[in-house]
Amino acid sequence: MPTGLPSMNRWGTAEMRRYLLVRLGSVLLTLLLTSVFVFLVTFALPGDPARLMLGREAGDAAVQALRTELGLDRPLPVQYVSWLGGYIRGDWGVSFATGEPVRGLVLERAVNSLHLALLTLVLVVPVAVLLGVIAAVRADRWPDHVISVSTLAVVGLPEFVTGLVLIQVFAFGLGWFPANASFPSDATWLEALPLRILPALTASLVMLAYVTRLTRASVLAELGRPYVRTARLNGVREAVTLRRHVLRNALLPTVTVVAISFGWLMSGLIVVENVFNYPGLGRLMTFAIDRRDVPLMQAITLVSVMFFALANAVADVMYAYLDPRIRLA
Repeated sequence: MPTGLPSMNRWGTAEMRRYLLVRLGSVLLTLLLTSVFVFLVTFALPGDPARLMLGREAGDAAVQALRTELGLDRPLPVQYVSWLGGYIRGDWGVSFATGEPVRGLVLERAVNSLHLALLTLVLVVPVAVLLGVIAAVRADRWPDHVISVSTLAVVGLPEFVTGLVLIQVFAFGLGWFPANASFPSDATWLEALPLRILPALTASLVMLAYVTRLTRASVLAELGRPYVRTARLNGVREAVTLRRHVLRNALLPTVTVVAISFGWLMSGLIVVENVFNYPGLGRLMTFAIDRRDVPLMQAITLVSVMFFALANAVADVMYAYLDPRIRLA
C-alpha cells in the first residue's frame, strides 16, 4: 500500500546536496535580478536624491558637490556595481530622513517582523490544519458548513476592521493586551510578547481561511485515493490512515501556502503594523515612502525579497522530504 512516506536515505546523498545547491543558486539569482530591478526603479523616481538630502533651499553648487560625493554623476552601470558591492560589504547607505545607517534600521525592524511572523504561524497553522481536516472528514455535514462559513466571514473583513475589533474586545473591553504594540529596541522577547499578541491574532485571522480551505481540499482529494480504500478494506483504523498517510501527502500544498504567507508576514503587514503601531518592516516602509527615503526603500525591498526567496526554498526542500516522488536531480 502506498504510504507517501519519504525515503530517508535521500538526505545526505549527493543528489540532495546537488538539489540544495540548485535551490541556493536560485535564491541568489532571484536576489540579483531583484537588485537590478530595485536599483533601476528607484533611479527612475522623480526628484534628485542630493536635493532631497539637502532640502529645497540648498544651492546648486552644494547639490552638485553632494552628487559628486555620492557618485550620482557616474554612469548608471558603475553606480549599480558600486551600490551592489556596498550591500555585499554591509554598507547599505544612510537614510535620507534620519541620517542613520540603513542597515541597522532595517535589520532591527526585520527581527521584529520575524518574531511577529513566527508567532502568527505558530497560532494559525495548527488551528487551520485541524479545522481543514475536520471539515474534510465531515464534508458536506454541519461541521464542514460551520467551519467554511465562519472562516470565510472572518477573512472577508478588511485587516484594519479585524484589528480594531480585537482592540475593542481584548484591549479596551477585557484589558488582556495593550492596544499599542510599540516597544523600545532594547525590550526582551518576553517583554515584547504580550504586545505582539493582537497583531499576530489579526494576521492569523487573515490567513486562517486560506490555509483551512486548502487543507480541506487536499485532505478530501487524498481520502478519495485507492490506497485509502485499500486501508479501510484491510481494517486499518481511520485515525491511523489519516495520521500516517493522508496528512503527509495532503500537507504538500499547505507547505507552499505557508511559505508564501511567511514572506507576506515579513513585509506585507503594513495595515496591521500601522493599526497597532508595531515597529516592523511594513511600518518602516510606510515611513520611507512618505519621506521618499530611497536607500531605506531599497534595503527594505531587498530584505523582503530575500525572505520570500528563502521561504520558498525551504518549502521546496520540505517538498522533497515529504514526497519521495519529487526528482532531486
